[in-house]
Amino acid sequence: MAKPGVLDSDPEVMVKKAIELKRELQRLVKSIVDDEDCSAETIDQAMESLCVLKELKLKKRSSLSLKLHNNTVTCCPDEFKCPLSKELMRDPVIVASCQTYDRPFIQKWLNAGNRTCPRTHQVLSHTVLTPNQLIKEMIEQWSKNQGIELSNTVNYIDEEGLKEADRDHFLCLLKKMSSTLSDQKAAAKELRLLTKKHPCFRVLFCDSADAIPQLLKPICGSDSFSSIHPDLQEDVITTLLNISIHDNNKKLVAETPMVIPLLMKALRSGTIETRSNAAAALFTLSALESNKELVGKSGALKPLIDLLEEGNPLAMKDVASAIFNLCVMHENKARAVKDGGVRVILTKIKNRIHVDELLAILALLSSHQKAVHDMGELGAVPSLLSIIRESSCERNKENCVAILQTICLYDRSKLKEIKEEENTHRTISELAQNGTSRAKRKASGILERLNRVVNITHTA
Repeated sequence: MAKPGVLDSDPEVMVKKAIELKRELQRLVKSIVDDEDCSAETIDQAMESLCVLKELKLKKRSSLSLKLHNNTVTCCPDEFKCPLSKELMRDPVIVASCQTYDRPFIQKWLNAGNRTCPRTHQVLSHTVLTPNQLIKEMIEQWSKNQGIELSNTVNYIDEEGLKEADRDHFLCLLKKMSSTLSDQKAAAKELRLLTKKHPCFRVLFCDSADAIPQLLKPICGSDSFSSIHPDLQEDVITTLLNISIHDNNKKLVAETPMVIPLLMKALRSGTIETRSNAAAALFTLSALESNKELVGKSGALKPLIDLLEEGNPLAMKDVASAIFNLCVMHENKARAVKDGGVRVILTKIKNRIHVDELLAILALLSSHQKAVHDMGELGAVPSLLSIIRESSCERNKENCVAILQTICLYDRSKLKEIKEEENTHRTISELAQNGTSRAKRKASGILERLNRVVNITHTA
């Protein structure tokens, strides 16, 4: 018998091939059963035919599934498709930017370390994914009307599926974290890679109360963080960041007593890669409301602000994201102001460094009276007005005019600077006419206040 060739994907050819294989298989099996002294070659031929028949069946099933999936994706409404996968959503969730994505695809985006919305490019204030029940119900109803079973449209991978060998390997790596320096470095490097590429290994850290302390043991014993081998400190802190991405780990990681103090040490004296990843870990952890309070009370804002002032380009975005997340909580705004946050942020903005992210933080802080006082004293008004004039970013203009309105409410003397600006450039008037709806509203509020003050002065 000739060996079966490559399987054709044409449905008719596949059916004919299957019939031929079954007939040949019948002949071979009969020969094996009837002949007590059948050759090994005959058995091999039967096994080979079975394998090809199995492959044919799988190929046919895959072809039908793909056809159904392609038809579903082509005909479904655009609002039911995930912006990332372009496929019909199974588990629609909302991110902080209010955009909806299919959970596995946006989770993969976040797991890769991204901190922005893929569609709007807005920095996400948190990474919590909220189920979009309305869209989910609409998709289910549409699918039912179309006669489509959702379970057949997309093949999802269970990210928490683990083999026993994976668990054993994981425990072996943790054990090596208490061994020699070379073992620690090798284990830390592998744990970093595993928790980056395979979310299931992040889940394992939830299963044992000792897993995180074991991971951190090599860098906890030293009084001087900078004396720890650079590769080891970076790999351990980065693994901690990877673990923190998993939502179910955030509370456990933050409430492990040694974690926040260790991240603060890393912020102060680690390599720049370690310091950047420590800031990213604090950003990720602070997505949880209870963690914002925990991190703020620990004093982590001061080393974050110091690192921001230092201005290393590698760390700036992660540091700014962490400070923003923490300052969503009012108590943390007071801490950031006390730790000199306004001065550092304004200095960076004046130098046009990470203006988008830092203006967002300044807008958050402007609800704190001491912060507004500091802004006025540090010359924020001319800087903010110049950004409104120069920037093409509507979000930046909104933040600038919102901060200016708050400064004017607290300090009438600053209206003089704005009046001079109006006489020269008509910056606020221009924004009141051509800005976004929010910018127009804030700009109009400033102009009304300006007019009232002028009228009062004339009357006096």
